Amino acid sequence: METLALILAGGKGSRLDVLSEKRSKPAVPFAGKFRIIDFSLSNLSNSGIYDIAILTQYLPLSLNEHIGSGKPWDLDRRDSQVTLLQPHQVWYEGTADAVLKNLNFIKRRFAKYILILSGDHIYKMNYKKMIDYHEKKGAGLTIATTTVPKEETHRFGIMTLNEDGVITEFEEKPKTTTSREASMGIYVFSADVLYDALETLKMDNLDFGKHVIPYLIAKENTSVYGYKFSGYWQDVGTLDSFLETSLDLLDDETNRLDLYEQEWKIYTRSEELPPVKIGENAKIINALISNGSIIEGTVINSILSPGVYVGKNAIVKDSIIMNNSRIEEGAYIEKSVIDKKVIIGKNAKVGYGEDYTINREKPELFFSGINAIAKSVIIPDNTTIERNCSITSTAIITEKVIKSGTTI
Repeated sequence: METLALILAGGKGSRLDVLSEKRSKPAVPFAGKFRIIDFSLSNLSNSGIYDIAILTQYLPLSLNEHIGSGKPWDLDRRDSQVTLLQPHQVWYEGTADAVLKNLNFIKRRFAKYILILSGDHIYKMNYKKMIDYHEKKGAGLTIATTTVPKEETHRFGIMTLNEDGVITEFEEKPKTTTSREASMGIYVFSADVLYDALETLKMDNLDFGKHVIPYLIAKENTSVYGYKFSGYWQDVGTLDSFLETSLDLLDDETNRLDLYEQEWKIYTRSEELPPVKIGENAKIINALISNGSIIEGTVINSILSPGVYVGKNAIVKDSIIMNNSRIEEGAYIEKSVIDKKVIIGKNAKVGYGEDYTINREKPELFFSGINAIAKSVIIPDNTTIERNCSITSTAIITEKVIKSGTTI
């Protein structure tokens, strides 16, 4: 076996607020019918890499149920194996620590290369090309890189590459930097180099960006290369980036992620639901509508997951509505992310008015006017929720007007 792939899928995703209350970040629905982890799994299947271990931790049930035997990604074949690795005895305390705690399992796979991925990014990538590059360079570690805007560099591991592609400097989430070359969280290790680094550095909270990568760059006789990736890649780590990245799929001029490409499909576990039904007075402009949905009202520049109902005279605009939610007659939804099985009552308004007061409890998450409503919440008839509001799963709505900047 040449390559063992490890997907780090235990992230809490706290910046996604209510979307990660009951699921890990990789299990969050995306683009209607998919989940975020589908992109990593599909990339592996399309790249012909079928020996995969998924390291889960935070609220793994939804993710485990979604993956199952791996059949949608062709991972239930005789020459493939997908293994779910949940922490035992103690929790994972860092990205590299999660791998270290499963080192016995990894060594038993006798792989030549270890491909380590994050399960919470949106992109298409042929990992085989990166592995071939790693082998050609004789690298101990190869890191996939992408160029990010200068104002975003503080969110990533930033590196400097020489003209041969060797990484000469690396800093995790720097406050200031002249480089814009960012780590994508995709690593190819020669197996012996990974084992040596983990066992040498063995410590609490062991992390690839903070510990393993700087160690290998400084180590003699070990070459660390950057693999420049020019394709589409997005980290949907915040509600704003999640909504923006999702709605970008609707813009034919700027969208670089082709979900309709036949040569590199994105696979997922799909429910058997009836076709979409469009009512005689319905109006749909620039939207993704998933199977099983019934549209009687108006949907503009929005994404609807399977089984969503939009009632007569209801309007959904610039929003994401997840599985089996109901937008009742006369309701109005704008710039909101609504989780599964939510009921928006008749003539209710979500995302309304000109007051953009920043959320008092979560100012770093709700400042642009976005609202988020957790799974299974009921918004009563004639209720108005203004802007920058977080409605959690325990919320019981009794007031008719929820002012901007409120958390319930």
